[in-house]
Amino acid sequence: MTAHRPFTSQPVQLVEPVPTAIPTARPTAAVAPPRSIDELELIRRAQLPPSKGWRRWLYRLSFGSANPGQSPAELEYEQLLRRVRQPVRGNYKIAVLSMKGGVGKTTTTIGLGSTFAALRGDRVIAYDANPDFGTLVYRIHRDSDRTVRDLLADKEVHSYSDVRSYTSQARSRLEVLASERDPSVSEAFNERDYTAALRILEQFYNIILTDCGTGLMNSAMAGVLKEADALVLVSSAAKDGARSAGATLEWLSRHGFDDLVKRTVVVINESRKGSTALDVEQLKSYFAERTRAVQVVPYDDHLAEGDTIDLELLGKPAQRAFVELAALLADDFPANVGRHVPAPGPSPW
Repeated sequence: MTAHRPFTSQPVQLVEPVPTAIPTARPTAAVAPPRSIDELELIRRAQLPPSKGWRRWLYRLSFGSANPGQSPAELEYEQLLRRVRQPVRGNYKIAVLSMKGGVGKTTTTIGLGSTFAALRGDRVIAYDANPDFGTLVYRIHRDSDRTVRDLLADKEVHSYSDVRSYTSQARSRLEVLASERDPSVSEAFNERDYTAALRILEQFYNIILTDCGTGLMNSAMAGVLKEADALVLVSSAAKDGARSAGATLEWLSRHGFDDLVKRTVVVINESRKGSTALDVEQLKSYFAERTRAVQVVPYDDHLAEGDTIDLELLGKPAQRAFVELAALLADDFPANVGRHVPAPGPSPW
């Protein structure tokens, strides 16, 4: 007898088979290439010891075992020095000028040139192009009585040592080529003479500073402006000096030297001791709108002597000001692509 399945009211549920997942290949992670030996920090770099402040005392009291490193101010100064020491391709020519006498033009030339020479390893020379008895050579210890006229008269100049016999050298290593001492001869110093001497100096010096006369209309000045890569325009911290400096910029712009004006660094020379009624910050703002940069050189007893200048005898503020000035000029070194050529136009000379 056959057994019957009992009757139920529940519907029969059909169970679907569970699909089997098909294994897929995992994406292969990118394998970084092995590092080179230069990428490994194998050496624990030593810090330079501090030179002043509590960091210096800690370093000395611990006999060098505790070295907190240089202070932010020291690191900032190191960066300033790196700017001054930027390489220069070929040579770089800086004209230092002012329309008004007695504002510190020659002092600025020696201070700036000495700073470049002391902090860099290449050759730096200051060239006196003042046709009216220039005094540049008297601001260093003179060791040669020869002048630019003697250099031009020598047709056998073929090496640096040949030129060196016509220059004087300061303790900073700055060399100076003196102008003619005879006023009747120096008045005849013209654009052709200036350019001829410059062609000689370009072969042996990396930075060439020209200490210009106070006038803009002499023939030598025509050569100076045509050859300059940058200008340093010196003004006193007085209204009449600032007015003369502003007039110089206007004259340069009117006579096709706009590009040179844009590459001008104005130096405001505080030649008087103590505070002044002049608002130097407003003066800085005035020149900053018209030129590339402005640098203030504070009053310094050693500079005020009007005699030979030794960087080591300057006070810290003046030393720092000249380093900052040198850094401003060196910032333009990479853009040095050749001599300045004025825009076409009638010659003012």
